[in-house]
Amino acid sequence: MSDPTATPPAVPTGVFVGKGDNPVELLLSLANRHGLVAGATGTGKTVTLQILAEGLSAAGVPVFAADVKGDLSGIALAGTEKPFLTERAQKVGLDPYVLEPHPTIYWDVFGKKGHPIRATVSEMGPLLLARMLDLNDVQEGVLNIAFRVADEEGLLLLDFKDLRAILQFLAEHADEIKAKYGNVSPTTVGAIQRGLLVLENQGGDAFFGEPALDLKDFMTTDAQGRGAINILAADQLMSNPRVYATFLLWMLSELFEVLPEVGDPEKPKLVFFFDEAHLLFNDAPKALLEKVTQVVRLIRSKGVGIYFITQNPQDVPDIVLSQLGNRIQHALRAYTPKDQKAVRVAAESFRANPNFKTEDAITEMGIGEALVSMLQKGGVPTVVERALIRPPSGRMGPVTDEERMAVIESSPFKGKYDEVLDRESAFEILNGDKQVAAPAPASKAQTKSGGIDWGARPVPVPPPVETTRRAPRDEDLPREPRGSIRDRAPAPEEKKESGGWLSDIFGGGGGRRQSVGEAAVKSAARTASNTITREITRSILGGILGGKRR
Repeated sequence: MSDPTATPPAVPTGVFVGKGDNPVELLLSLANRHGLVAGATGTGKTVTLQILAEGLSAAGVPVFAADVKGDLSGIALAGTEKPFLTERAQKVGLDPYVLEPHPTIYWDVFGKKGHPIRATVSEMGPLLLARMLDLNDVQEGVLNIAFRVADEEGLLLLDFKDLRAILQFLAEHADEIKAKYGNVSPTTVGAIQRGLLVLENQGGDAFFGEPALDLKDFMTTDAQGRGAINILAADQLMSNPRVYATFLLWMLSELFEVLPEVGDPEKPKLVFFFDEAHLLFNDAPKALLEKVTQVVRLIRSKGVGIYFITQNPQDVPDIVLSQLGNRIQHALRAYTPKDQKAVRVAAESFRANPNFKTEDAITEMGIGEALVSMLQKGGVPTVVERALIRPPSGRMGPVTDEERMAVIESSPFKGKYDEVLDRESAFEILNGDKQVAAPAPASKAQTKSGGIDWGARPVPVPPPVETTRRAPRDEDLPREPRGSIRDRAPAPEEKKESGGWLSDIFGGGGGRRQSVGEAAVKSAARTASNTITREITRSILGGILGGKRR
């Protein structure tokens, strides 16, 4: 039994990063002021990302990180004791140095190396979808008409076949649509359809459908109060950089839309790490850069921190770079005049330290060393420190396929997103097929201490029951008048237990895993509640992103 008179453990106020002349830490209260981790290949950026993720998780802050090379996946397992890590821990004053696993959830757009991440076509919207397909202005205009017609006809756009169906509908009724919205050329529709085919051949269609991701599932804690480390397997996604960049931008936009204003919290609600950040800005039109800048600037007040990981600070536009207060600069190589200029620019971005010349230090540092400047109380950056980065406590390097599957099987979201749901939408209505398969139930996971128990083993999910096709009855047909896409989303009442599903996920009552059917209900309810917000957002985005493409 615990001693009631014992002093409770100290609540961490920051994340220990390393040590130079002085210890260096990232203050939790200023972690939502965004940051940058830069450096040449092989200088230690991934390990720095890992120790930041570990420290934030230990402080109860959930983390999302894109794992481009697979090296970050080992954070789910305890590290291996090695002499050079122990020596590094002693040098930086990390005592005790504990090797331990961290609460990790694997995600994968393609569903191969983690839980699938899906969004509906409607949630993505015509503007981001046009960027993903690399459409020109005329093609983007036709795509906007398709979304408008779907809204007015009450047709749900959930997946690729729904989008294809509505585009075919436009082509077949071009004369009627022309009078109201303008010319819809079969040639333009064909070009969009070919773009969808290219994306589908690259596996991009796997991203669209239901159950749609609830971004609040990124913001969970385990039974010990540690924040979940959400790892996105991005190695295959990186084969299409435009899809990768658009996907990340979609997540930022969705978070900005759904999270409330919190001002300056004691610690962030969520921290995002975007590896290969330059892909977010490559060939981006000016209007899109303005949107990214707007989100980066304003999402801080929602309690979200964004950290860009890239090789050179110049990969990030100046207008975004100016918003990044916490900076870790690993070594750069100055082999060409362009490289030498980049070194000077990087050095000038730090507050000078009289003990060394910053420009020289950038080219002299070895692996695991970095120039670090963090915001201190008052929001002022510290004098730059040439620091040794602390060793991680999780494994450095990738997990095996067997280890990955073990983590996935014990995940709190096992069964929630794994099965594709295909309910009545534009494709079924336009093709006269209203048959909807019944979803299969999923298992429940036990929780303790108000958080998610990562060790709970799932009960095997029974296979879906085959249903007999039948003609739709009157009671099957929707009773609501046709309106927007969201108006047609069914939202049956849920039975609330232990304070409801939010309480189950975030603690406060016995948590449980959710079935595919429950996920669909919540997805539909969430979609319906966002009708007005999303229409306003589309209008705003239309004004912001409606400029000419380069």
